[in-house]
Order: sequence, then structure tokens, then C-alpha cells
Amino acid sequence: MTHYESIVIGGGVIGVSIAYHLARLGQRRVLLLERGRIGEGTTAQSSCILRTHYTVPENVQLAQAAWRVYDDFAGYLDDREADCGLVRCGYLIAAPPGAKSTALHEALAAQRGFGIRAEVIDAPAARSLLPIASFGDDELIGYEPDAGFADAYLVTSAFARNARRLGATVRENTAVTGLVLAGRRVTGVACGAETIGADQVISVQNVWSGELARWAGVALPLAIERHSVMSLETKAAPYTRQMPVFKDLGVPGLLYCRSYGGAQMLVSEGTPGEVLAAPDTVQADVPLDRVVDVGGQVAGRFPAYAEAGLASSWTGLYDVTPDWNPVLGPLPGVEGLWLAYGFSGHGFKLAPSVGLLVAQAVLGRAGAVPIEAYALSRFAQGRLLAGRYGAGAVS
Repeated sequence: MTHYESIVIGGGVIGVSIAYHLARLGQRRVLLLERGRIGEGTTAQSSCILRTHYTVPENVQLAQAAWRVYDDFAGYLDDREADCGLVRCGYLIAAPPGAKSTALHEALAAQRGFGIRAEVIDAPAARSLLPIASFGDDELIGYEPDAGFADAYLVTSAFARNARRLGATVRENTAVTGLVLAGRRVTGVACGAETIGADQVISVQNVWSGELARWAGVALPLAIERHSVMSLETKAAPYTRQMPVFKDLGVPGLLYCRSYGGAQMLVSEGTPGEVLAAPDTVQADVPLDRVVDVGGQVAGRFPAYAEAGLASSWTGLYDVTPDWNPVLGPLPGVEGLWLAYGFSGHGFKLAPSVGLLVAQAVLGRAGAVPIEAYALSRFAQGRLLAGRYGAGAVS
């Protein structure tokens, strides 16, 4: 039986980051198994927004570390060909007076406490950055100049390529069908009739994490949600790449927007989505009433988009935990089995730093952020990493 030091199940952006960092930290026999093609699952559906704005301090630290990687991607990977497709356009977030404004003010102050450039700006300054939008003088507006968006395919393929360069093995079109256990210790995985041994197994199965729960005989808190994304276009007010990503806490959908294709607006809601009974990554139709509802909210902020056309739409899945934050760390009761799931829409932003943090934990090393904050046990113990803007929004 072939044996590895670590087997990573799942070849999305988090999985390949973990595999890369295990190899980077010295493991010579790392195997990543992906049921399909690298990055073709939920990673391919990401809006790829990069920001450090969170109301959970641990998330701020992880996002800050991840941004440093994205900001010098080729240097970090020691790969001159590596390109994450980074667009440094900044990030605006606006909140109406009240609880969300208070939370925003405190979050911006916390960011500054970590050395992040996070400013409070007035409406005229916001309009100068995003001239296609309207801003009220009574709003609190935050601005993070060191933010933007990147490209999921480029990031995932670069991590996979460099994991291979460092000695890791990446196998596509290989579905894991079960765990191999000796008592309550994992000793490998089954892929149909094939058995592969391992000292450690790291499950990065995303919306398929229910499979691991069945194999291990444990309960994992997980909801599978479908979210809709739309691309709107109007020649009267193009959303250019120089304009910042925007988060609107003042509308029911808590919308986020960014430039798409250089002129269109990518827009989606930051609220809970449609709950599915099982993973289904096949593209679903975006109902017309959903388009009309989101379009109406967009038009209130972007007046020229009242007559915008729908250029395209698609759907994506989130693996959601009860507090909308990931589960990272060992699975209690099964020695050698590690979890990294439940990213709730934040996986791409955090992928470089989460990959390092999990790899360090597997190797018995301490990371820059205590991984215990993301432990599965927090749900039973009431230590939730609850964000201040509500479920489905910025955690």
C-alpha cells in the first residue's frame, strides 16, 4: 500500500494551499486528491474579492496575512510565473446610522490597531473614488485602499503547480470513498478499490463535508447554500477596474459589488441563500424576481443602473457553519484527522493564510493566529465567532 505523510482531500483553493504549505514546511510525501479537476468546484464560483475588513479579530489577522501573499504572489511562491490577477482598487463600505454604523466604526478602529490602512471618509471623498454611486451625508463610510480582487483560476493553479514543484503529488479525477481506520485513528483513505495510507488526513471537502461526517460517524454542523451572482451593464456608467469594490450595509440584501470584465458590475447579496439538501454544483437559473429585487437595490445606490441590462448570471455554493466562519483543526475522537471546511463565502480571501495555519497545526507548530478559535468544539461551548453585521454578511 502506498503511504504518505499527509493526504489532503479536496482540490479547491484551500486544499491546494494546504498541500503547498505542507510541502513548503518540509513534508516530502504529500498527496492531494480531487474528485474532479483542480479548482473547478466552488472555487470557480468565487467573486474573488480581497479585503481585510472583518468584525472578528482572528479573521482580520488571517485576511491581513493573506493580503500580503496576494500582494507579492510571485515572490511568496518563489515562482516568477505566478500571477494571482490582483487588481488593487480599494474597498468601500457604507453603513446607515444605527447599529451597523457603530459596528463599522469599531471594525475600522480594530483594523487600524493591526496596522491596516482603514479610514473613515466623507461622502464627497467616496464619490470621487466611486463616481457612479451616490452617498448620503449621514452615512458612515469606510475605505480600505489596500484591497481589491483577484483571479481564482490563477491562484489555485499556481498553488497546485508549486506544491508539485516542492514534491507533493496532485491527483485529479480521484474520488475518496471512505476513511481507513484502526480503532479511532485514521490510517489512510479508500478510493474505490484502492487504499492509500497516511499519517494524517486533512479534509477540505467544502460542501461535500457531509461525506466525511458519515465516514467518521460524527456530526458536523453544515448548511449548503446556493447564492446568485449577476453581472449588470450600462454604457452610461461603466464600473471600471480603477473603482473600488463596494459593500452596502444600508440595503436589505447587504449587497457587494465590483468591476467585472472591466466595465460591468458584478453584484451579489450578503445574506443567507437558498438551503440545499445536498451539494449540487450544476448551474441553477437565477429567478427573474431575484434579478428585479437586486436590480432595484442597486439602482438606489447607482442611479444610472436603473436602466442597466443583465449581462449574465450564475450561482455558487457556500459551505455554511452556524456562525458563518470556518472550522479548522483536529476532529475530536479521530486521531490524525483534520478539518478545514465551512468557509461561508470567505475561503478565497483567506486561502493563503489558512493553508499555512492548517499546515502548521498538522506539523505541531504554532501559527500567527491561534487555530483553537476555529475549533469544532466552539459550537457546543458557545464560543461563536459571530460577525457584527448579521448572518451572511461580513463576519
